[in-house]
This record gives sequence, C-alpha cells and structure tokens, in this order.
Amino acid sequence: MKEILRERLSGERALFMEKNAVIKETVFFDGESPLKHSENIELYDCLFKWKYPLWYSKNIKLFDCTIYEMGRAGIWYTDNIAVKNTVIEAPKNFRHASDICLEDVSFSNAQETLWNCKNIKLKNITASNGDYFLMNGENIECDNLRLVGNYAFDGAKNVVIRNSRLLTKDAFWNSENVTVYDSFISGEYLGWNAKNLNLINCTVESLQGMCYIENLIMQNCKLIDTTLAFEYSSVDVDISGRVESVFNPLSGTIKADEIGELIMDESKVNVKNTEIIRKT
Repeated sequence: MKEILRERLSGERALFMEKNAVIKETVFFDGESPLKHSENIELYDCLFKWKYPLWYSKNIKLFDCTIYEMGRAGIWYTDNIAVKNTVIEAPKNFRHASDICLEDVSFSNAQETLWNCKNIKLKNITASNGDYFLMNGENIECDNLRLVGNYAFDGAKNVVIRNSRLLTKDAFWNSENVTVYDSFISGEYLGWNAKNLNLINCTVESLQGMCYIENLIMQNCKLIDTTLAFEYSSVDVDISGRVESVFNPLSGTIKADEIGELIMDESKVNVKNTEIIRKT
C-alpha cells in the first residue's frame, strides 16, 4: 500500500482516483472532491476542511479523523465504508451510500444525514441537530444512539435499535419493520403511518403518539405524559403504569395498569374490535 504522510493538500480533486493508499496526519485544506472515485483507502488522523471529500468511492476506512463544517455533503455514493473515533461537524453526510459501519462517531450537525442509505451499523453515535436523520434508510442496526433532531427514520425499513435515547418529533413516520429495545423516545406524533412498529422495554413520552399504525406491538413499556395515543392503530399493547389518554384505536388489545381517559367514539371506530384491559 502506498503511504501518504503529513501532507497539506489543496485544489480540486487533489487525490482523484487514488487507489490502495494509507493516508496519515494529512490535511485536505481546500478544493472540492479531494478523494473522488478513490478505492481501498485507509485514513488515520486526517482533517477534511472542504466539500465533497469522498464521492463514488469504495472500501474506505477513517480512524480518528475530523470532517469540519465545510466538509458538507462529504460522503455520497460510496460503498463499504468504516468510520471510527471520528468527529463530523458537517451536515448532509452520507447519501446514497451502502455498507456503512460507524462506531464512536459524533455528529454535531446531523441534519439530513444518512439519507437513502442501506446496510448500516451504528454503535456509540451522538447526533445533534439531526433533522431527518436516516430518512429512507434500509437494513439499519443502532446500538447506543443518542439523537436530538426531528423527523428521524422517516420512511426507514428493517430497523433494529437498542439502548438508545431519541429526542425526535415525528420519528418513524412511514417506516416499516422497526423494532426498538430498551430505549427512551420523546417526541410528538410518534410513528404515524408506520407498519410493524415494535417497542420492547421502552419509555415513551408523546403527544398523539402511535397513531395510524398498522400492527403496533408494545411490550413492557412505560408511557410518560402520553396523551391521545393509538388513534386508528391496530395494536397489541402492554403498558406498565398509566396511560394518560387513549383515543379511538382501530383494533387489537390494550393492557395498562391505569388509563386516565378512554375515548371510544362509535361513530369513528368499531369499539368491539378493541379489547381494553386494566391490569389493576
């Protein structure tokens, strides 16, 4: 493997079509698309200070790197990329990419990040300002994701999330086959128009959450200050503690220790299709 050490590179396409290289302690100072169409590249302690660093690339590793704010739209159309111990300040990173493995990565501006990507593994990720994080993603595994940003996972499919904390309005809209374990989720209108949403051992805080869902399953979950839940949803729900209000579920079973207000309007839904069980 060719080695590039402690260079200060500038100008457009500085290492265009670079292949089979180990790049260490190098600064990509200015100039767009420095590693466009690159392949088999390992980067250690490198700094990216300008736009579009890795487009149309394959087999990329970044360790202990930094992508600064102007490194926006940094990694698009790239396949098989591993990123570890890295800080990403720039928005709109990762688009139309596949086979992505991120570990111990911090996104300080995760807006419009990981759009239309597939085969994604995230571990120990912090994402701030993450509006529309992981929109239209497919085949996603998350462990210890700390996300602040609205509309996360819109249109996502085949998602498993564990041990995470999500502060995100309108999360999981239009999603399919999502399972969340042992996590905290806070945000209005959670899960609308989803299909096959499973929440296991989770704590949820939501206004009008879990509505318009086809096949909602909740096992051993807690609902904090959650009101007007389950409207027009088909449900199999087991809640530990109190639900503040339940509003016109479509069908299924709702179990809870206590329900503050139960609204079942016969003019809107067939109330016989839903079984309500108060456990205490």
